Amino acid sequence: WLLAADREMFMSYEDFPWFKDVPVGKVFNVEEPTPGHFYWPDLDIDLTSEIIEHPERFPLRSAWRDV
Repeated sequence: WLLAADREMFMSYEDFPWFKDVPVGKVFNVEEPTPGHFYWPDLDIDLTSEIIEHPERFPLRSAWRDV
C-alpha cells in the first residue's frame, strides 16, 4: 500500500514485481518529487499515481533482472 494525499493505493506484487523481494527499508524510502509522481531512490523506480491505480493500462517494462 502507498498512502499519498489522503489516498491509499494498493500495489500488488503481480503488478509491481520489483518490490517483492526487496528489504522493507528500501520500499519505505519513497519520495514524491511532484504530486502524483513517486520515486524509490534505492531501487531506481519511478511510478505515477495513474500507473499505480491502473496498472492494466501500462505493460510491465523494466531492466530488472534476477541475478
